[in-house]
Amino acid sequence: MTNRIVQQSLAFVAIAFGLLTLVAGGRVLAGNDPGYVVYRPLLFFNTAMGVAYVVAGFLMLSKPRRGKFAAAAIFLLNVIVFAFIGYLYANSDVVAIDSIRAMTLRTGVWLALFLGMTWLVVRQH
Repeated sequence: MTNRIVQQSLAFVAIAFGLLTLVAGGRVLAGNDPGYVVYRPLLFFNTAMGVAYVVAGFLMLSKPRRGKFAAAAIFLLNVIVFAFIGYLYANSDVVAIDSIRAMTLRTGVWLALFLGMTWLVVRQH
């Protein structure tokens, strides 16, 4: 019972995070000004990743092993993009501190989801 609750909770977080990412990215793509400099490639990446977050959430729910690998892949992609925008932030003015903060949150959430799914899969076997 505990495993199922943990699994459903992790999946819910992933799906909700994905939907919120899609809404936030969609608003900016539709022309709403977030109040800071928007690095367009990062906006497109994050919005597209919102779809991946939702898919990963459903995988976490239906196929925990695949959900764990999806969470790992998303975490690693976020780390790579985070490193790149961190470099840009340090060496130019094309990336806002808000983007650094958002990528910190995204990367941390997906690390937690990956670790949670890893724990769950180990417990199930």
